[in-house]
Formats: sequence, C-alpha cells, structure tokens
Amino acid sequence: MRPKLLPLSETMHYILLALQKPLHGYGIMQLVTEMSNKEVNIAAGTLYGAIENLKKHGYIQLVSDGDSRKKVYQITASGREILAIENERLKHLVQLFEKGSDRGEKV
Repeated sequence: MRPKLLPLSETMHYILLALQKPLHGYGIMQLVTEMSNKEVNIAAGTLYGAIENLKKHGYIQLVSDGDSRKKVYQITASGREILAIENERLKHLVQLFEKGSDRGEKV
C-alpha cells in the first residue's frame, strides 16, 4: 500500500516541472514565470522554502554547488512519481468539475 501523500502546492508543482533539467534558483524563478505565461512569480523566500521542503521529502536533489554560489537542483525519481500522482489527482478534480458543469450544477 502506498503511503498517503499530501497534495503539492502550486509552487511545488511549478518547481518540480521546472527541474526536469538541472537549474539554479534564479533559473527556476525565470522558468516558472515563463511556464505560467508571466502569471506566477515566485519570490526568493518562497522558492527556497519550497526547495528545502522538496529536498526533505526526496523529490529533488542538489546536483552541484560547484565553485560558484549557485546551487543546482534536479528532480528525483520520487519527485517524478509524486508529480504523476498529483497529475492524476488534479485530472480527477477537473473531471468532477466538468461532470457538475454538464449537469448544470453550480460549482
């Protein structure tokens, strides 16, 4: 039996999607802004808090902090798994909304 997982925040979703390739913090912020059509701008404090939480759960890992001050992160296999689980959960929510809309119910 799979352990019960808490839903990811929107910020965490964006970060995991951005980290399909290795990126540093500022790169993540830029890519999230681009992916969201400039509707989401993650502040540095929010980003690094979410990164620490994602690292704690094993969804991302530090892949390089090299000689520069930039730490580079990448999604892990567990991160890909939680992203897939969350994708299915969100699809289900959309289906419920659409089902209610089809019946003329107010949602």
